[in-house]
Amino acid sequence: MKSFLKDLGPTFSKFISTPSVSRFTFLLAVSSILLITACGASRKASKEVSAPVKVEDPYANFFVDFIHTDKLTVALEKAKAEDKLVFIDFYTSWCLPCKLMDEDVFTDEAFGDYMNEHFISVKINAEQGNGPNLAALYEVKSYPTLLFLDLNGRVKSRKEGAAYQTELRRMGNEARVAGL
Repeated sequence: MKSFLKDLGPTFSKFISTPSVSRFTFLLAVSSILLITACGASRKASKEVSAPVKVEDPYANFFVDFIHTDKLTVALEKAKAEDKLVFIDFYTSWCLPCKLMDEDVFTDEAFGDYMNEHFISVKINAEQGNGPNLAALYEVKSYPTLLFLDLNGRVKSRKEGAAYQTELRRMGNEARVAGL
């Protein structure tokens, strides 16, 4: 170590050798070691104490059975297999009317029975996954945008903005009359 200090030059070796710098260097090294070990210990302790986080189903309180997909083909294939139309709710995480529909409309049991009998329902987040592509395809400009589609993906009924059960039921009936 002394030969290393000599190689650095006489001024630096005198600086390092002074008692105040040596104490400071020693205290800095010790405090760094303590800090590193304390952080490591708290990280280990927090891993042991914390329980696994459960991700709740966002549709758990809904009576409308939304399928979990952002792929239009999945919904259309399921609709063809069950001889139903497709209902799409385009939403965003920040959309207040979308949240109000989640709380007031999709949680209605009688409305859920009607929708489940006649439609394959899909909620599409227009800002995630394949949502932006589908929103562009159907020219979604505001949220929520509610669509009833035939088995080929053509729009039979459209509403931009929130709608309650009566209006959605009317739209669904119009789409059903327009045909599969």
